[in-house]
Amino acid sequence: MKHMGQNQKMSDAKVKDLKGTYKRLFGYVGKYKASFVLVVIFAILSTIAAVLAPLVLGMTTNELHRGIIDASNGGAGINFALMRKILIILGLLYVCSALFKYFEQYIMAGISQKTMYSLRKVVDEKIKKLPLNYFDTRTFGDVLSRVTNDVDTVQQSLQQGITQLITSATTIVGILIMMISISPVLTAIALCTLPFSFLISIGVVKKSQGLFRGQQQAIGDINGHVEEMYSGHNVIKVFNREDEVIEKFDKINNQLYDYGWKAQFMSSIMMPGISFIGNIGYALIAIVGGLAVVSGRMYVGSIQSFIQYMRQFTMPIVQTSQIMNLMQSTGAAAERIFEFLDETEETPEKSPAVEITNVQGNVEFSHVKFGYSSENTLIHDLNIHVKSGEQVAIVGPTGAGKTTIVNLLMRFYEINSGSIKIDGVDIMDMKRSDLRNLFGMVLQDTWLFKGTIRENIEYGRLGASFEEIEAAAKSAHAHKFIMQLPDGYDFVLNEDASNISQGQRQLLTIARAILSQPNILILDEATSSVDTRTEQRIQRGMKNLMKGRTSFVIAHRLSTIKDANLIMVLQDGDIVETGTHDELIAQNGFYAQLYNSQFASNNVA
Repeated sequence: MKHMGQNQKMSDAKVKDLKGTYKRLFGYVGKYKASFVLVVIFAILSTIAAVLAPLVLGMTTNELHRGIIDASNGGAGINFALMRKILIILGLLYVCSALFKYFEQYIMAGISQKTMYSLRKVVDEKIKKLPLNYFDTRTFGDVLSRVTNDVDTVQQSLQQGITQLITSATTIVGILIMMISISPVLTAIALCTLPFSFLISIGVVKKSQGLFRGQQQAIGDINGHVEEMYSGHNVIKVFNREDEVIEKFDKINNQLYDYGWKAQFMSSIMMPGISFIGNIGYALIAIVGGLAVVSGRMYVGSIQSFIQYMRQFTMPIVQTSQIMNLMQSTGAAAERIFEFLDETEETPEKSPAVEITNVQGNVEFSHVKFGYSSENTLIHDLNIHVKSGEQVAIVGPTGAGKTTIVNLLMRFYEINSGSIKIDGVDIMDMKRSDLRNLFGMVLQDTWLFKGTIRENIEYGRLGASFEEIEAAAKSAHAHKFIMQLPDGYDFVLNEDASNISQGQRQLLTIARAILSQPNILILDEATSSVDTRTEQRIQRGMKNLMKGRTSFVIAHRLSTIKDANLIMVLQDGDIVETGTHDELIAQNGFYAQLYNSQFASNNVA
């Protein structure tokens, strides 16, 4: 299991460059400028209609007030024809505002979805370009959190935040114009409360910035921990480590809780604070406006309109404050996505690349030097020459570099110096996809996906006929157990293929490799998970598979490589012995010691 300590310290969590992050994010939105302009236009039209409504409603109040006074003085009273016209105009304004709002939201939803589609596509392409060591040094949960949770957070914020920000900005401008037209004095009083509202907003945003970043980081950590615990639950139970695992989960969960409730608390105090300042403004306007009505300088309807405007004026300010909080969460999520996108990619492929048309299978390692880090060199000066069709076995103690050689051959890692050639062509001059198409692999760790057995075997060569799939299964000695399962080749494997045994899983991966008909075969402890009897059957099938093909066999069971054309013995990344089985036994060196240690009990018997 990967160690969770490799993640960033939670105490240092903060958005490093909010402005730069948003500038980069809006670079994706900028692809849809025409649609975005329509969103702005509809937002402005919706706001204009909404802003005019209180003014028209004030006219209604003024007419009622005038009519009542006129009636009390013996006049004609309320002009209902005028009232009807005013109410029709008011209804049309509300309908237009709602329609424009609908179009604004509809178009913005499309922009948001398209933007996230582009971003997810870029993330998916990035995953394919990342070197293997990126995934070796990070938890799967943290990576998944960046490409799922963080992307979802950005999507929700884009759809809600941008339209709300546009609407709030246009509403503030429109209402301010209408307020000034009604009473500059009352407008000045209303504006006096704004600095206090902004001070509250800025203070809350400053405090919550690091908290939202920490919350996103904690989500990644807890996802990584849960993923590890789920995949390794058998090991946890075997070693009775449930308490330690729960303790670690509680620690990370507490960090998430700590950041989460603080972030939400800081967000929640913003609106009550701004509302309090707004209520003070209402009280001042009511007092000054009432005096103006009594003195005859203003109409009651004008005061009503102004108070409505004041209330509407406060709401976009509150919404803007909420958007600022939302921006912190979005910025933290977007920054984690862009950190992922900025990770160092695999070495770019050469153009034009060289393609081997008639593969023979000659492989040569020349003065290869490699280390997983610059400080620690694992392979110092590796020189191997494998002829076409040869079976080469690689043996040695754990950590000697056996699997590393295969990783270098497949370009999962890049060598520090030297060269690796296939049929005289440097693999650095080839496309990775062309290179890897030459190989068929069977690894010690089996990988099968959720689906039928037929689909899992067919993964070796998509489009293969059922007869070819069945023939590959028979060669791998998997056909018999497959036919004993319900539905046979249509038997559905679950997510981690735990509904069949480890040995059966290994047989399926061998069948998959056989179906791929590779030019070069790599077997990394391919029979490590099967019993001795099944191993012997597989070896017979493997002989047919390896016939005429260059094969690299990594094995701990030395009995499986007796017939290899060449056995290379690795120790500390260097070849210490080479030869056939008989030659190495005769040398009575390191290989002989390994062999004798495995079969000492049989020899005694």
